[in-house]
This record gives sequence, structure tokens and C-alpha cells, in this order.
Amino acid sequence: MNAYDSILVCVTRQKACERLIKAAAKLKKKDGELYVIHVTKENWNFVDNSRDGEAMEYLFSLTKSYGADLTILNSDKIPETIAQFAEHYGIDLIVLGQSPDGSQGAFQNRLESLLNDTDTEIMAVPNPCAL
Repeated sequence: MNAYDSILVCVTRQKACERLIKAAAKLKKKDGELYVIHVTKENWNFVDNSRDGEAMEYLFSLTKSYGADLTILNSDKIPETIAQFAEHYGIDLIVLGQSPDGSQGAFQNRLESLLNDTDTEIMAVPNPCAL
């Protein structure tokens, strides 16, 4: 099993994202860096919504428990924003959730095409509920 110096986990506000962070933490070198990113659409505002605020608070606590840094960015170009972040921080591996049907979704395809000229790998973690 490969170990990576820098891993970026792409998450949503769902509590099920813990499986992604946990999987990434197992792949990180002991002295490596673990980043967690959540990119929201430009018009989304979780401050005014208590349910979303609770989800973000949970995500922040979870991220810290794995020694990771949480970054929340606003952009309507989500794959492009993640690719820019990965290039800026020299990310070796991006971990994301697999599509519910197990296929490689449009999001992953777009991200791969944006990172085509880099050494960044992408790993989609299966959803245990979809198996």
C-alpha cells in the first residue's frame, strides 16, 4: 500500500464523509499532510441555516480529530477550484467519494482532466451503502 506525503479529501456537508477522511488518514505518511476541502456554490450560505451549521461544525471537529486542516471555499467551478488547490499545495493524492452507482462520475472525470499534466493521483472510495 502506498503512503503519501500530502493528501486532499473532498467532502460535502454529509456526516458520511468521515469514511473518506478515515481512508485518507490511513494512506498518509506519518509526517505527511492531510487536507480536507469543501467547495460550496457561490450563493450557498451555511451561516443562516442551523442544520448546515451543525454539519459544518461536525466536519470541523472531525477534521481536527484526524490532524487535518479544513478549508471551505466558495466557487461555482468546483472541480477547477479543487485542482487549483491541489496544485498550489503539491497534493499527491485526492480522495473523494465514489458515485452511488459505483461508476466514475462526471466530477471525477473533470478533475482528472484538469490534473492530467500533474503527478496527482485520484482515488474514489466506495460507499458501503451502495455495495
